[in-house]
Amino acid sequence: MTDQAISYQAVPAGVPVLTATGHEIGTLEHVLQIPEEDLFDGLVVATKDGLRFVDADQVQVITTSYVRSTLDDDAAAHLPAPDGAPVYHVDALQDTGTNLGDRLGRLFRRARWIRDSDGS
Repeated sequence: MTDQAISYQAVPAGVPVLTATGHEIGTLEHVLQIPEEDLFDGLVVATKDGLRFVDADQVQVITTSYVRSTLDDDAAAHLPAPDGAPVYHVDALQDTGTNLGDRLGRLFRRARWIRDSDGS
């Protein structure tokens, strides 16, 4: 694999995260960063055993199709779970629609509002 290296800010979620020997640890869940300081803190990786944390100094290269770590296979098998507050992703298009009924319908998980038979 010889893809060109990219910034941690451009890596897509879901790419494989590999050990130094090329074995897959899991897939990238999200990047941890400190935006105020433009600082890369590490990766949260979805593995068969749950979420795991890979520290920034354990990341060798980031590309659009994979992330390679400096970890050997044994160290990768013993990665810690991430700690700290959970990260929530916002979908800006979730509440868009042509009218208020569309937005309220999505908010309350109803595709449309139905008028009662008594007119209310």
